[in-house]
Amino acid sequence: MRYGLLRVAGPVCLGLLLLSFQPLPASQDTVVERRTIDPHSVTLASSEIEIDGVLDETAWEAALRLELTYETRPGENIEPPARTECFFTYDDATLYVGCRAYDPEPEKIRARYSDRDRAFQDDFIGVVLDTFNDERRAFEFFVNPLGVQMDLIMDDVGGNEDSSWDAIWNSAGRVTEAGYEVEMAIPFSSLRFQRGSGAQTWGLDIVRMYPRSHRVRIGLNAMDRGIDCYLCQGSKIRGFVGAEPGRNLEITPTLTATRTDDVGGFPNGGLESGDEDVEPGLTVKWGMTPNLTLNGTVNPDFSQVEADVARLDINESFALFFPEKRPFFLEGADFFDTPLNIVHTRSVANPSWGTKLTGKEGANAFGTFVTRDNRTNLLFPGSQGSSIGELSDQNLSGVFRYRRDIGESSSIGGVVTSRETGDYHNRVVGVDTLLRATDEDTIRLQLLGSQTQYPDQIADDFDQFQGQAEDRAAFFSYRHRTRNYLARLSYVDYGEDFRADLGFIPRVDFRQLVVGGGYTWHGESDDWYSRLSVGGDWDQAENQSSNLIEREIEGWVDFQGARQSYIFLGGGARTRVFNEVSFEQQFQSIYGEFNATSDLFLSLSASYGDRVDFSFQPQVGIARQGEQLDLSPRIRYNIGRHVKLGLSHTYRVLDLDAGQLFRANLTELNFVYQINVRAFARLITQYSQVDRNRELYDSKSIAPEENDLFNQLLFSYKLNPQTALHIGYTDSRADIFDGIEADGLRQTSRTFFAKVGFAWVP
Repeated sequence: MRYGLLRVAGPVCLGLLLLSFQPLPASQDTVVERRTIDPHSVTLASSEIEIDGVLDETAWEAALRLELTYETRPGENIEPPARTECFFTYDDATLYVGCRAYDPEPEKIRARYSDRDRAFQDDFIGVVLDTFNDERRAFEFFVNPLGVQMDLIMDDVGGNEDSSWDAIWNSAGRVTEAGYEVEMAIPFSSLRFQRGSGAQTWGLDIVRMYPRSHRVRIGLNAMDRGIDCYLCQGSKIRGFVGAEPGRNLEITPTLTATRTDDVGGFPNGGLESGDEDVEPGLTVKWGMTPNLTLNGTVNPDFSQVEADVARLDINESFALFFPEKRPFFLEGADFFDTPLNIVHTRSVANPSWGTKLTGKEGANAFGTFVTRDNRTNLLFPGSQGSSIGELSDQNLSGVFRYRRDIGESSSIGGVVTSRETGDYHNRVVGVDTLLRATDEDTIRLQLLGSQTQYPDQIADDFDQFQGQAEDRAAFFSYRHRTRNYLARLSYVDYGEDFRADLGFIPRVDFRQLVVGGGYTWHGESDDWYSRLSVGGDWDQAENQSSNLIEREIEGWVDFQGARQSYIFLGGGARTRVFNEVSFEQQFQSIYGEFNATSDLFLSLSASYGDRVDFSFQPQVGIARQGEQLDLSPRIRYNIGRHVKLGLSHTYRVLDLDAGQLFRANLTELNFVYQINVRAFARLITQYSQVDRNRELYDSKSIAPEENDLFNQLLFSYKLNPQTALHIGYTDSRADIFDGIEADGLRQTSRTFFAKVGFAWVP
């Protein structure tokens, strides 16, 4: 394989590597004073602790006590509105954390029963543990006042928090006359840290969210808004003498039963019962060393436990993005992040088995996975749009990712992906770097090369290149962020034949330069806003032949205020070229949200402007545009502590000079009865309707009206993330199926499914 870009990437990355070893200038306005808890300040628990939300054991009396003394949002390192104290102790297997969150108005505490990772709108409190003390990656454990768990991975290199990570730990909480109390028991086997006979030094933050009129963040550490990193501003906690990271083995057998009934003959045929399919599965997670985790799965269940959020796909030229929700791929997903999205595991559609290895040793972090996929989905990107196809053959997919920490907060890495079967293959190799030159300046760079070959029939059917093709992609960004100012520059370049079939790259033959910036005012306690920003950018995009695709200038203003309100106003103008026709366009958008009450959340997204009709392209050189309006109101209402109701709607219409081309509506209802912290019942209903003016389409065979209805009913009971029972039913109805029209909605399929899993820790 010949990758010409690697001859360039090597010297570039070597230069950045050498540069990152140079001393970094200190921030001139740093307000954070990093502190270290004296050795052995965290001591062994003097008694057993029962996790019941009551801090009445004698062990808490001798535990390390820390008080949260800073409000960091919206106030800037000021005295917080409520007092908070937390206690730390441990035994040979578990870290214990207890917190008392005092409240001057305890009747205003927001506490509701929720599924795990779904209580972020409530009051909550928890810890951020940088167990490797490298200021790059941390474990986050939060609890609401009723003990609902939320756990995340903080990736400070990429600036992301990943709530898909799930650990097995114990928690409890209760509301008191003075506020609320929580207790957490976090097994060392659920953490990763360096093995050693002496004391451990970890990075630490304690965070309390206090949502009232403003969403107040209270923390252990002062936060300097002029420093472009979070974990680098944490405290240091030292102790845990004799603590051993777990070489844990977690074995989770599953049993999945499904039956799908499909329509025998649309529209008048009834449903024909499908075969019952009962399949065992097995997932194994093994902490081979304190820093190395091996995951394996055979016949994994990826049933419809989580329905995708409904989205309109009318008048869209590029494939829609949907996030990953499957547990096997979510484990350690942050190890595979790169600036360009070349690893998106939903491209692995139906795996029969998979194995994954992730770990971090000192400054070195890596991840790799291999899967056998029973279906090969293909995304064919272009400069003006994308299409999808499929191979019936199984494929073997693999990814390897390596990253090395450089200096205090920089890194350099590489990635390799491969997917192949028969006459088809796609391979990608690349290097990337993150350089934090100062506390305010961040540079990111990624260089990639790909090699792809399609079967001849696929190449003919989808107008793709014949034989083997190689191409490259590149990404560069620079960001300067201070307390008030933001300046940014980015450049991306995708070659015409570049493919990343294990990722999500819907656009190629494309290069774009973006230059932008903004200014932020931070409000005082008596101001009408807590944060006010203005900004704008200019961008230009071309294809690889230097033909203009888009030139755009836009500006915006946004602010946060009372009742946790947020308002965004934006607009601009662009020149858009589609099918060799140039259009002058203007556009405006607005987004607003606020909490009308502590239980009622309202939001509205709206956009209006000139828009190309992407469906109309009978021949090159013919295109048209109209005025498109998008409206998306949303309501979320909590009824007591157990019931949640969500209702969202999307309305889209495109008007041409000759009349209205289409009108589309999409409504989603989400009703949840949360029985307790472990069990819930949920109903999801999604209904879409599209009306088209057939006379204005170039294809007169298009249906003038199309309706679809999807329902899902699910009961779920979880002892922990892996020990769980799911029982569900899905139902699909439509008035057009396989090109045949019906008079009204007709049922096209239904599925019954059940899954039980048990996490066994020997």
